[in-house]
Amino acid sequence: MTLLHRTLLLLSLAPLTLNAQEGDTVRLSDFGVRPYSYVNCVGQMQAAIEECKRSGARVLSLDGGRYDIWPEGALRRTWFISNTSTESECPSKEKTVGLLFDGVRDLEIDGGGATLMFHGKMTPIALEECRGVTFKNLTVDFERPGGSELTFERVNDGYADVRVHPHTRYQIVDGRMHLYGEGWRSNLTHCNEYDPQSGRFRYSEGWNILSRCRAEELGHGLVRFTLPDGFTPAEGHTLTVRDIIRDQVGWFILRSNDITLESVNMRYMHGLGIVSQYSRNITMRGVRCEPDSASGRILAASADMMHFSGCSGRVTIDDCRFVGSQDDPINVHGTNLRVVGRSGDRTLRLRFMHGQSYGFDAFFKGDTIAYVRPSSMQRVDSACVESVVRLSDREVELTLDRDVPLSIEVGRDCVENLTCTPEVVIRNCFFTRTGTRGTLVTTPRKVLIENNTYYKTGMSAILIAGDAFDWYESGPVTDVTIRGNRFVDCGYAGGPAGAVIALEPSNTIVDLSAPVHRGVRITGNTFVLTGPTLLYAKSTGGLLFAGNTVECAPSHTGDRMFVIKGCSDIDMSDNRIVRDDAGPVRRQR
Repeated sequence: MTLLHRTLLLLSLAPLTLNAQEGDTVRLSDFGVRPYSYVNCVGQMQAAIEECKRSGARVLSLDGGRYDIWPEGALRRTWFISNTSTESECPSKEKTVGLLFDGVRDLEIDGGGATLMFHGKMTPIALEECRGVTFKNLTVDFERPGGSELTFERVNDGYADVRVHPHTRYQIVDGRMHLYGEGWRSNLTHCNEYDPQSGRFRYSEGWNILSRCRAEELGHGLVRFTLPDGFTPAEGHTLTVRDIIRDQVGWFILRSNDITLESVNMRYMHGLGIVSQYSRNITMRGVRCEPDSASGRILAASADMMHFSGCSGRVTIDDCRFVGSQDDPINVHGTNLRVVGRSGDRTLRLRFMHGQSYGFDAFFKGDTIAYVRPSSMQRVDSACVESVVRLSDREVELTLDRDVPLSIEVGRDCVENLTCTPEVVIRNCFFTRTGTRGTLVTTPRKVLIENNTYYKTGMSAILIAGDAFDWYESGPVTDVTIRGNRFVDCGYAGGPAGAVIALEPSNTIVDLSAPVHRGVRITGNTFVLTGPTLLYAKSTGGLLFAGNTVECAPSHTGDRMFVIKGCSDIDMSDNRIVRDDAGPVRRQR
């Protein structure tokens, strides 16, 4: 929307604005917005947000019901968002924003049980430079979700009858099925397959095969595919198909403080999910990232559901549900940049190394940085940032308060922002129907993961990595407590040794006297173990695994339950191991 168009819109709404309550509350209904009108209300909603800023209102109130929001008339913003897209995947970083909160202070958005129904490809809600903003009692959904769902209803010799979910739009053209949406079609796809009997969700070649098969419409929503030799899909299984390009996100929180989402339902998120980037004190309480049970859908996110990049203060995730994602439900990390040049004694040139993470502000004046040696993943020294100069989308220049150590190697060593690292609490949450991990976390500050249920995560339920070779996401942890959780049938689709919990830094030099991770305590948990490995730990010092209960199948032995590489100061006492064949109960000491 141009400045002229926006001005004309606000002028056209001026009489309504004058009638808005001048006290602490602005009501959306005062701007002519009514639920169940099914018309585009993006302009009126944005005008209500601007009125809250103008008047200093404390509450923006919605009536319950459905409100429709289209890209037409929505605001556009150009943002580089961590872990989204490369220059070739998505050259433009312009986002189409349904509701933009820019510089908002001390505001509560009370949805009153409302559903915001979005159309096309959009970032539903975004906050930039906000403080003290709370969202509650709100549902976000898409008329046509970016994920498509197809269920094998009948499989016979040479063909399969596939039931297409009513929310999935398709057309058969020249005997091939095309998946499309409101202003888009799926071109580069990723597919996961769900087995309702086992509850497992894993990568599948099913759509790659079906998309090349001849398709015939049998009736609305029922399509017969002629199958190639050797392909026999399972009846009742569902394929979930989404585009791999992360051109939008589910929610964006940028350089904002004290933000809370409470009793919020995220029914579908295109691209990356709720992304908090270089923000401080984020609370997610009672957030449900899962499809509406009445919809019959099983997919709620194309990729991560909650993603925290370069955040600080405290990240609290309490009483949340994560059901149906094609990537990690929770990922908390920072970003390592490689040293690619030095000028004088105190100036370094740094480069973003991963293709999908670049262009954003990763350092600020006054931040404390650490030098990271990739081969050992050790933090070897630190300094304070005096100035930051953006050289390009990929490179920045830092001037520091002290000389750069002569040992720092250009083209090899990395720099990590220690200031932009959060304390993390994840408790009372439920994770399932993901083919990847449940929780990724790398921060040097205190981490508490307690009283959660990880049910059938395809890879490790909890992964603590830290790398400067691949994703360049953060470094060592120093204080992690994992207690009182329940893990059921996790790791069936891969990960380090198929482990339920994995501590896997990327260091190539493993030194017992110089562990990467320290202070990891895994206590009082229950594991229902179906895979070979319970714990994979590499280069970890001060590792405590005690007081846990392990329920395992008869085929399992203790020989592969624990894979330990280069760890020191380990306590693995007083664990109770139970076999489900009424075999002996063993206690580790």
